[in-house]
Amino acid sequence: MLRIEGLQTVGGSKIEIWQVCGLDDLTEIKDFLEQDRRYAAYAIGDLEPGLFESCRWFGAARAGKLRSLVLLFKGLDPPALFLMGETDGVTVILGTALRPESVMFTCREAHLSALQTHYQTNEIDHMLRMTLSPADFRPVTAFGVERLGPGYVGELARLYDSVRGSAFTPYQLAQGVFYGAKHRGRLVSAAGTHILARTVGVAAVGNVCTYPEYRGQGYATRCTSAVCAGLLAMGLDVVLNVAQDNADAIHVYKKLGFGEYCPFVEGIAVRKRGGQ
Repeated sequence: MLRIEGLQTVGGSKIEIWQVCGLDDLTEIKDFLEQDRRYAAYAIGDLEPGLFESCRWFGAARAGKLRSLVLLFKGLDPPALFLMGETDGVTVILGTALRPESVMFTCREAHLSALQTHYQTNEIDHMLRMTLSPADFRPVTAFGVERLGPGYVGELARLYDSVRGSAFTPYQLAQGVFYGAKHRGRLVSAAGTHILARTVGVAAVGNVCTYPEYRGQGYATRCTSAVCAGLLAMGLDVVLNVAQDNADAIHVYKKLGFGEYCPFVEGIAVRKRGGQ
């Protein structure tokens, strides 16, 4: 197991010794993530067999206690980077043990200073994590909505290619829950999952998209409602991400019963020259 002694200066005078190491103990990782299950929902989902193999986990400990965690998920291009815990520990991890060239990052706004010590962030999206409980769910009619199987990969790819920042991959369709709506036989709207992790009891709704000319007709609401109904029936904790300035989408999700949990930021980051 990789083990690195990192030095971090705090306040210009106090020197703290951080111990950075690779993590592979599922229980240790999960226990740390469970400190904030709803914020860490995607990372917890990556503990699922079939996803865990695409992960690299690193932790930073101080005074014998794990205080920071960084995940690199290599199942996407660019890989996804998730940050959690004390900012100084995250800074040490990114400066010593984990140094990918480019990443799609997710973190609390307080972690940006750690990320920007080592990475250039050109555009930062301000997001909301929303959650849905069975008691709060207010479904709408699923009229005209159908479950989508693997045969819809091509149509879904074309739909998601019509919007910026889509993170759809075929394995999400094969492993998740997707519903779509058609107009005159053409798939015009869909909603699905980014993660469906039955073992750890987490699902992330995502891939919600409608062609521009068909928006405002309730297609996305009905598709999303059908996805949520299926996930809640499985007994899963349901979360989703939405841009803070996307008032229309937030209104739809609140109509279905989602509540705001926490803000966070995401974007693309590129390693600074010189290997900082």
